[in-house]
Amino acid sequence: MPDFESLYKTYYMKIYSYVMTIVKDSSSAEEITQKTFFKALNVREGQQYRGDSGEYTWLASIARNLAMDQFRTQARQGSMPEQEPADPDADTDIRVEKKNTVLQIHLLLHRMKEPYKEVFQLRVFGELSFREIGKVFSRTENWARVTYHRARLKLQEQMDQIDREDENRNERK
Repeated sequence: MPDFESLYKTYYMKIYSYVMTIVKDSSSAEEITQKTFFKALNVREGQQYRGDSGEYTWLASIARNLAMDQFRTQARQGSMPEQEPADPDADTDIRVEKKNTVLQIHLLLHRMKEPYKEVFQLRVFGELSFREIGKVFSRTENWARVTYHRARLKLQEQMDQIDREDENRNERK
């Protein structure tokens, strides 16, 4: 087991950022990140870090599982995470358009099927390598590359479709 204090200092913000891309709520992300390190510290014999993958990959796998557990619990209880309040300074056209585009991407990602959604998020927001993504899913690096590429294509197709619909609406006005 690596030195826990060093592990915590090195990976806390990276794991928190990764979890934030999944749960989209800072308090939940902080709680899951804390649970991740607690679980890493207290793993049972035989399940502890063996060095088969990088430390970050190992911690990200724990965090991912904890986040999925939270989603399942919320689904059973019928509660959904609260949306972040709107930014009061977003009053310029550029900010509004950028925010709408980002929101649109997140909405499309939310509807995207697994594993495409998570692979895309791990790559873009979690900044994991394809090798690390493959390890998170117990798959190959090539599988991660192909899945990411397909997810990106699906997202681009959906964005193009939305753009075409917006252009048609504007032409009718």
